[in-house]
Amino acid sequence: MKKKIIFLGSKPIGYQCFSHLVAATPELNIEIIGLLTQARKEFSGDSDLAALASKHDIPVIAGLSELPECDILYSVQYHEILKPAHIAKSKQVAVNLHMAPLPEYRGSNQFSYAIIEGKKEFGTTIHVMDKNIDHGAILFQKRFEIPEGCWITDLYQLTFDASVALFKGSLADIINGNYTATPQTTLESIHGTSLHYRNEIAKLKEIDLDWDKDKIERHIRATSMPGFEPPYCMMNGKKIYLTTDYKDGK
Repeated sequence: MKKKIIFLGSKPIGYQCFSHLVAATPELNIEIIGLLTQARKEFSGDSDLAALASKHDIPVIAGLSELPECDILYSVQYHEILKPAHIAKSKQVAVNLHMAPLPEYRGSNQFSYAIIEGKKEFGTTIHVMDKNIDHGAILFQKRFEIPEGCWITDLYQLTFDASVALFKGSLADIINGNYTATPQTTLESIHGTSLHYRNEIAKLKEIDLDWDKDKIERHIRATSMPGFEPPYCMMNGKKIYLTTDYKDGK
């Protein structure tokens, strides 16, 4: 019998993973019975998950309240937090691809904090979803070295590529239940842990010119993302933006 899967996702990473899932359907003997996504104009065109679903006659589900029962729920950058009642719709497992190493960086702004804190290692994680944000047991993880002087755009791309590779490489095992679940609590004494929220990024962008040079540089590298407000300092009650021309991606 085919395993029934519901995919929840958005952004280019969600599209890449969903596209692979669709292409792998015959080989893996699965049925994608629904997609939940968020329509965002900046990710339309080549990253339109709903259009891809429509092309393959996959139903687009209106919202979490409309979730049908399935075998596997798979979330990749879905914008809402699932409650226990939503997770319970999956008979086998509900998993999330989190673009950061766990348990170090739960929640948001993981790329920025890793650079600000001078971390040497980063990664991406597939974990079981539970009632808490990014707390579920780890099923698969890929770690890699952060290059010296890394900017947030570079770290994002490294994590994007590692995440797609991890999704593809572990998909069959997740569907077939071939994995060992590692509780995050067993790793907290080794790697530490933190939980950050989206609204914290505004504070991270504010630069104090009295900081030492290295700290200022780290904050600039950690918060200079094209398409978003640049880092800044305050002078006479006004924001003075610290920008880069992003030549060659930097």
